[in-house]
Amino acid sequence: MSDFKESPIMYALALSVVAFIIAQSVFFIVKSWKHGKELGIEKERLRRTVVSSILFTIAPAISILVTVIVLANALGIVLPWIRLTVIGNLAYETVAAQSAVEAMGGALSSPITDPKAFSTVTWAMTIGSVAPLILLPFFCKKLQKKIGGAINKDAASQKIGDIVSAAAFIGIIAAFIARAIAGTSADGNNAGVMSVSVLIVSIVAMLLLSLLCRRFKLEKFEPFAMPLSMFIGMGAAMLIDRFLPAAAGIMWR
Repeated sequence: MSDFKESPIMYALALSVVAFIIAQSVFFIVKSWKHGKELGIEKERLRRTVVSSILFTIAPAISILVTVIVLANALGIVLPWIRLTVIGNLAYETVAAQSAVEAMGGALSSPITDPKAFSTVTWAMTIGSVAPLILLPFFCKKLQKKIGGAINKDAASQKIGDIVSAAAFIGIIAAFIARAIAGTSADGNNAGVMSVSVLIVSIVAMLLLSLLCRRFKLEKFEPFAMPLSMFIGMGAAMLIDRFLPAAAGIMWR
């Protein structure tokens, strides 16, 4: 039996989604270019805008590629490709997929072989992204007005808002890291030398890259710091797997 996660039907769905997204993008590029010319904007300025927009999308594209690689082991390459072509990011997709898998007694560290489990993960990842698209048009303006009024009163309020937002995100990530290290995941495995080492390497890499950006005022490089840190972590995992084989009686992975 062929792998249902990468069947011809799945690839056909992926290609149709990608074709639609590309067509939509080309449509708006053409419309925007024509409207810019109607407004009297010089062609050279339009070209610079297009080039800068392309460069600005490189960092998010790297993050998306990393997310696809992370999820491909359990979900195959096609589903993450479809999901992240439309909407999604590393923070949401991995959390949604992991929560759904663990609820069924599995883990993202191993391939999903049950079509029902795969379907459940797909729905969990998709519905979570669709909900904001439906709710935001009706509630976003009111929420933005209230929240904006609360955090934009003065500079101190803005700083508090930034701190609360960052703390919420860090708390979510810390919860998953702590659960993995403590060995409370659904598969019963705890973190070993590889897991903890990769975590430390990634954190150190992110801190160093952020420090370099601030030290040498490389603002344009900042969006690349997290994707590069993730690639460095992956490289560390491969090196550890190559040079530090498992010790007898010790779970090091």
